[in-house]
Amino acid sequence: MKKKANIAWYLLFVLPLVLIFTTVVIIPFIIGIGYSFFEWDGMRLNEKIFIGFDNFAKLLTDANFLTSAGKTILFTLFAIVAINILGLAFALIVTSKLKVRNVARTMLFMPYLIGGLILGYVWKFIFSDVFSSLGESTGITGVFFNWLLNSKFALVALIIVATWQMAGYIMIIYITGIQGIPEEVTEAAKVDGAGFWQTLLKIKFPLIMPSFTICLFLTVSNCFKIYDVNLALTAGGPARSTEMFAMNIYNEIFSLSNYGYGQAKAIVFFIVVAIITLIQVSITKKKEVVM
Repeated sequence: MKKKANIAWYLLFVLPLVLIFTTVVIIPFIIGIGYSFFEWDGMRLNEKIFIGFDNFAKLLTDANFLTSAGKTILFTLFAIVAINILGLAFALIVTSKLKVRNVARTMLFMPYLIGGLILGYVWKFIFSDVFSSLGESTGITGVFFNWLLNSKFALVALIIVATWQMAGYIMIIYITGIQGIPEEVTEAAKVDGAGFWQTLLKIKFPLIMPSFTICLFLTVSNCFKIYDVNLALTAGGPARSTEMFAMNIYNEIFSLSNYGYGQAKAIVFFIVVAIITLIQVSITKKKEVVM
């Protein structure tokens, strides 16, 4: 009876979440799949024309979409490396015997608490106005100029902002993994004469592999889905050179009113992200060490 009562309580608490997730995610996703087979401008009174897989075939010749896909993959690769290296470095610092480690942990995590739109506008001011002023006052115009007007530097700026925002959050996950390592293991390594790098590479890295799995999954999915920072910082410019996957889909649906075609892009986007994240999780899961 007690077991049945516990199951009833679990269902009671889980049911609202299941209903919300079904209403907000599952049902719209299924409806979106249906729209991807139609040509429709989103107006309720206008007719939906069934065109089958034409929307998906059109993607193969859509230069803007393919360019956006390439930029998104490039951005994601660099951002994943930067975010995880910086997050892991922060975690190693704040789990050391540093006296101000608690203050440092709070300060490093704070950027994640700032909304993406606000963060983008703040850094937009830095990369445009502050950098331009520094270039004029110092004469170092090769570095200090408006990065957001240069297609290559604008993408670099986007990577920097995304890294600055997410590194603190990723740091917390790595901290959890590092603190879960038994002290006797690291102490035994020191007794055996292992140095800092040997302990890090041979002891800590294998034992925090579950943290790597989580952090890589979060950074891969979040970098592919980035929109708010992209909108506030560059709005896809200059000349659509920083228009990421999510922004391209949004513009297709809400700016150009191509609802069917936009939904086809969204479905392909979902499949690509799902495949990449599943491959990543399966690879890193195999490398996890059981304590």
